[in-house]
Amino acid sequence: MVRIIPGAFLIVFMLVTSSAADIYRYVDDNGVICYTDAPLNKKAVRVVRSDISTSPKEGKTAAPEKDFSRIVEDKANKYDLDPSLLHAVIKTESNGNPRAVSRKGAMGLMQLMPTTADDLDVRNPFDPEENIDGGTRYLKYLIEKFGGDLTLALAAYNAGPKTVERTRSVPQIPETKQYVKRVLSLYKGKTVLPVSSAQGSASTVAAPVVESIYRIVKEDGTVLFTNSPFYKKNPRF
Repeated sequence: MVRIIPGAFLIVFMLVTSSAADIYRYVDDNGVICYTDAPLNKKAVRVVRSDISTSPKEGKTAAPEKDFSRIVEDKANKYDLDPSLLHAVIKTESNGNPRAVSRKGAMGLMQLMPTTADDLDVRNPFDPEENIDGGTRYLKYLIEKFGGDLTLALAAYNAGPKTVERTRSVPQIPETKQYVKRVLSLYKGKTVLPVSSAQGSASTVAAPVVESIYRIVKEDGTVLFTNSPFYKKNPRF
């Protein structure tokens, strides 16, 4: 599994608004992982192809409607989770758009943050199978970590495990409270789930390294996501 060296991880992302664009992934000479729509590195590999349509009425990129049920069923069986729970998370996180990118830099169907995706060895977070596999592993880890308490696990998925650990309750963050409520309302299943005897020890579950992410917008519109404290003047997520 790839580990992130503090201060050396940088995501370079050109946000797409009214027009579609290919997205490429490459690792530079310093080991920095980059995502961009303007590849200058010969080693760049395209991870998203711009085959999506644009709505002329709204001027927004329209996500293709696809059914990921087969992948969800496969990963749910693999990691012993209810597929209905995964569908609820995907609906809440990305509304089923595999190319979704949040303002904070979370990517794909299950909205994996760059550091989380890399630590889970998800090389292409826009690939539905890789993304759902990584997101399911992470959710499974959180469920085990919080003793089968799905409410706390979901809160940690949204706000980070350290935030939830401090109070052992859903943090008083409006976004997180709404997120947990939304997922549970879609899921309509049990909120206490069985866990293994060794908390979070399942071999298929890895604990991602959660770091602060800083967002920088350059003059040309390029958006940078980095964990370098050099950018403390910028918003931290």
